[in-house]
Order: sequence, then C-alpha cells, then structure tokens
Amino acid sequence: MKGILLAGLVLGALMVASVWVSVYVWNSMDGGEIAFSMSWHGWLALTLGVVLTAALGVGLMMLVFHSSRSGHDDLDDTL
Repeated sequence: MKGILLAGLVLGALMVASVWVSVYVWNSMDGGEIAFSMSWHGWLALTLGVVLTAALGVGLMMLVFHSSRSGHDDLDDTL
C-alpha cells in the first residue's frame, strides 16, 4: 500500500511540474496573447476536436473490452 501511495505522489508531483513548465514556456513565448485572440470559430474547432477525439478513444476502448470479454479474441484450437 505504501508503494502505491508513493507512486501516486511521485506521479502527481511530476504532473504538477509538467503543467507548471508548460505554462511557463507558453507565457515566455507570448502564447498567452495568441490564445485569447482566437476567434469563436477556432474555439469551436478546438472544442469539437478534443471532444470527438476523446469519444473516439472511449469508443475504441469499449470495443476492445467487449471483444475481449465476449470470446472473440480467443484462439481456435480445433485443428
């Protein structure tokens, strides 16, 4: 149990550090001003891209789990 907690803390710290570095680099390149000047068409495209990509990933993983549990992936040893 201690190992899982330690791994969670280390991974959480790495995630916080990576987000901090990403924000720092984005702001140092004047990226913050570019994001807010994006038109609503850009925001719509970005939102649809993120949502549809996530939905595709979830749908494909559901198919993988369904296929695995229904026996479609089992080997046929009838030779």
